Parts: sequence; structure tokens; C-alpha cells
Amino acid sequence: MRQIIFLVIACFVFSFSSHAQSNVEFGIKGGLNLTFFNVEVGGFGIQTETETGYYGGMFADFYIDEFLSIQPEVLYIGLNDFKFINAPIYVKYQVAEKFDLMVGPSLNYFFDFFSNKFKIRADICAAYQITTSIDLHMKYTLGFVEIAPNGLFIGVGIKFGSSKQK
Repeated sequence: MRQIIFLVIACFVFSFSSHAQSNVEFGIKGGLNLTFFNVEVGGFGIQTETETGYYGGMFADFYIDEFLSIQPEVLYIGLNDFKFINAPIYVKYQVAEKFDLMVGPSLNYFFDFFSNKFKIRADICAAYQITTSIDLHMKYTLGFVEIAPNGLFIGVGIKFGSSKQK
């Protein structure tokens, strides 16, 4: 687990040190998190419960060409007493002038909740560029097993030192 965290942090250090390169951008993001838990209600079956929380963190965009990039992120998620690190690695594709779609795995480390603290989930995300530096985004995270909850994230991203020309 420490190697994975080190690798993600190394990607961000590299992105900050490579800021002068025209094909790398970095920024911060945050917003609202809705997490959906499946709860067994005695004799009545499965019921979905929703918890509301927050998230915040940083990201880097490594541009491959004008329309395609790799975007790793490191996000801290707080949901009442439930805290974890979410580190998605997206393939990002610009489908329209100001509209991006992203998909990829997300690596998750849960601090207190599960005995198996590391989980891999799948993310799909859409982002609308308000300006070259600000976007609105929404992502859905799908847990592969019953105890890895699904989540909906709605927030804002801000790029610093935006160097890519759209």
C-alpha cells in the first residue's frame, strides 16, 4: 500500500516540477460527495442509504495530444466518521469543445471502516470547462463488492498555470 501511495505522490511531484512543459497541467478540486450504502433491513431485503460528505484534493493532466490526456488525482474524502483516500487514474477524452469524459480505475484506502482497507473501484466522470482554468465535474464511482459503496461526486476543479491551448 505504501508503494502505491508513494507512486501517486511521485506523479504529482513530477507534474509540479514539470510545470514548464506545455503538455502538463495541475490543479485542485473539491465538492460534494453522496455515498450509497446497501443495508439489509431485517426481513425486508436490501435498502439503499445515502450519506453526504465532502472531498478535496489535487490532480494533474498529462496531455498525449489535443484531445486525449491521462489525469491522476489524489482526493481526501470525509463522510461523517468515514474517511478515505481516493486516487483515480483517468483516461480523459475531449468529446466537444468544452466537454470532457473520463474513465478509469480508482485506488481507495479506507482509514477506519473495513478490515481490508485497500479497494479498487471504477470511475466514470464528465467535466464541463467554464473557462480554461475552471471546470464543473460530476463523477460516479462503482464499488465492485457489496461493502465497497458507490458514490456520486459533484464539484469544481481549478487549474493553475494553465498552459494548454484549447
